[in-house]
Amino acid sequence: MNNRAGEYKTNLTGELQYKSFLPSPLPPNPSLSLDEVTVSLLAKTNRIVGILEGLSRQVPNIELFVSMYVRKEALLSSQIEGTQATLDDILDPKVEENTNLHVTDVVNYIKASRYAAARLTELPICNRLMKETHAILLKDVRGEEKNPGEFRRSQNWIGPGGSTLKNALYIPPNVEDMEKTMFDLEKFINEEDEIDPMIKIALIHYQFETIHPFLDGNGRIGRLLINLFLMERKILSYETLYISYFLKRNRVEYYDRLMEVRKKGNYEQWVKFFLQAIKDSAEDAIQTIEKLVTLHDDNWKLISDTGRAEKTIKKVFSYLEGSPIIDIQKTSTQLGLSYNATANAVKELMALGILFQTENVQRNRVFAYEAYLEILRQDT
Repeated sequence: MNNRAGEYKTNLTGELQYKSFLPSPLPPNPSLSLDEVTVSLLAKTNRIVGILEGLSRQVPNIELFVSMYVRKEALLSSQIEGTQATLDDILDPKVEENTNLHVTDVVNYIKASRYAAARLTELPICNRLMKETHAILLKDVRGEEKNPGEFRRSQNWIGPGGSTLKNALYIPPNVEDMEKTMFDLEKFINEEDEIDPMIKIALIHYQFETIHPFLDGNGRIGRLLINLFLMERKILSYETLYISYFLKRNRVEYYDRLMEVRKKGNYEQWVKFFLQAIKDSAEDAIQTIEKLVTLHDDNWKLISDTGRAEKTIKKVFSYLEGSPIIDIQKTSTQLGLSYNATANAVKELMALGILFQTENVQRNRVFAYEAYLEILRQDT
């Protein structure tokens, strides 16, 4: 069965025979035909993403917010793949000593995301960048035997646990076709063209997920590509867009719509779905940033009349916006303050109702910036 999205190819013979999908190169041919609803949605999406970018440039400590955002996106993106971890697990001050594989999954995603964003200053989005990022994503975790940092050298397939090539829901291109299609995709990503960047990233994300070039971690790399592309195009300055919440909430529809392109060549319905995902995610991000800014301003006023120790208290408070769960020892080391000065600042912040000692007796003397966490825990 052929359509403009690609064709199914027969591999091997006899008992071992199976069909893999070979996607057509992008852009689609014949080209996209967008209805009025999609054109209007595209305009709204570009406008909302523009507002998000403007807002993120006005926030004084945006790097702190972004570091929290990256953690939230990492958590949600990993949860889509079945990772069982919570935001509090990821923010535990002792997270580096925590050897839980689920938490390591998320911590690796954070490292991979930061690495890729920094690497964008030296490399365009290309296969090399994807492989390097993949190596960090899969370091010391469950996919360790799945060739971290390498494109697959064997056939993979998508389906429920225990499925085989015989009953898979979808079989990506065979190894030879995969290498060719990834070369074509790299070319498309970096081509100068007239395609609106929002539509272009919708097509890139579809194509990447369809090629499935890695043995594991394709979903996470594919979602990471979205922020990277928008940053490379200077549409976003920071990773402020977390699309994984939308995709997690609409998971079945997400997979169905990808399949609809493969089966019928219907890129238009996919583009519409993807634009909605970006628009909703940008609106979520704007609301979150506004709530965090209001919270920051309110609490900053509260601590501005704390007398002699005000400078130390402000230092600890600012640290909280990047690490909302703390212990005194680690905080004093990180900030270069004495243990006693840090303990007094924590005591003051508790008296002001900003910090609370956590209930977990095991985690002796751990404190949480609850109101901040409340905002970030939404959707996780």
